[in-house]
Amino acid sequence: MAGVVAGAVLAVTACGGSEATSNDSDATVRAALEQLVSKGFPGAQAVISGPDGERVISAGVGDLGSGAAIPDHSRVRIGSNTKTFVATVVLQLVAEGKVELDAPVERYLPGVVGGKGNDGNRVTVRQLLQHTSGLPDYLGTTDPAVTNGPTQLMPTDQSLRWRHFTPEELVGIAMDMPPRFEPGTRAVYTNTNYILLGMLIDRVTGQSYQSEIDRRIVQRLGLRDTYFPTDGEVRDPHPVGYQLIDGKPVDLTTYDPSWAGSAGAMISTGADINKFFTALLNGELLPADQLREMRRTVPFDRDPGDGYGLGLIHQSVSCGKEVWGHGGSIPGFGTRNGVRADGTAVTVIINQLPETQEQADAEARAFDETVCAA
Repeated sequence: MAGVVAGAVLAVTACGGSEATSNDSDATVRAALEQLVSKGFPGAQAVISGPDGERVISAGVGDLGSGAAIPDHSRVRIGSNTKTFVATVVLQLVAEGKVELDAPVERYLPGVVGGKGNDGNRVTVRQLLQHTSGLPDYLGTTDPAVTNGPTQLMPTDQSLRWRHFTPEELVGIAMDMPPRFEPGTRAVYTNTNYILLGMLIDRVTGQSYQSEIDRRIVQRLGLRDTYFPTDGEVRDPHPVGYQLIDGKPVDLTTYDPSWAGSAGAMISTGADINKFFTALLNGELLPADQLREMRRTVPFDRDPGDGYGLGLIHQSVSCGKEVWGHGGSIPGFGTRNGVRADGTAVTVIINQLPETQEQADAEARAFDETVCAA
């Protein structure tokens, strides 16, 4: 990867806002992204949106072959940010009186959650949303995209790159494992929860969760670059998404993402992610009561400093600013994002997932520094 660092390309695009404002923070953000590249990531991009406009800062490369920079307004796989879209629709259904947060899952998905001690009568909709259900993860790990998870599901197994999975198959894999803990006693990140929530939306509305997200959120906010892929492709413009396989970066931009489904299959841009989370937190998508429920957090297993709400994370940063967002990791791409209390929204994108703790720490640090400097 040393060659990638030596040939790093850096680009800054400012769209609106004062030059002084940009100059105050861009040097810090630029240094944070360059540090990411020095740790072995092909490229990184920060998209900063706020009252003064939008800035895009990129470092490294979007294509190791050509050396081209990450394009501005790149479309990327956004992984678990999908969960916040799903949670928003579920809470809209709560506001409409079609779903009860503390009702058992069995009411909406009879016979789906059961086996090996799992019981849909003992798990509520709220517990699915907040990862307190205790249900096993069909990927077998609390952070599947970083650790690669079981190869029978992940596209890192090249022979299964285009295998299609149904939600029922994914839940079936989980139901063949025992519960991880008593419902409501802990918050452990579990992708199965959001596969079930996608199925719940299907059952309650009579429409697919993809179409409901598109109608209720994407079209409503004018998110022109946000969608569920139907063919595994990422629309242009986009960087190449890489995954280290046997120590070598492999182009993993395209694959069938059905194994991620309603837990992580969406594609978007940094600008659209910022717009979505800003609108959500401003109360444009949910009534006050449901947004308040969404922001009620419990301690989060993956980072004790963060709190997990209903598909929304209250994130701790070094400068003490209040930040809400989510983030997502999926082979090929990682996104960290959040909105500050002053309305400034930040998304940091990488086109290869961390492989070491040092790289994971560098990604977290780059986001922290960008949020604090933006």
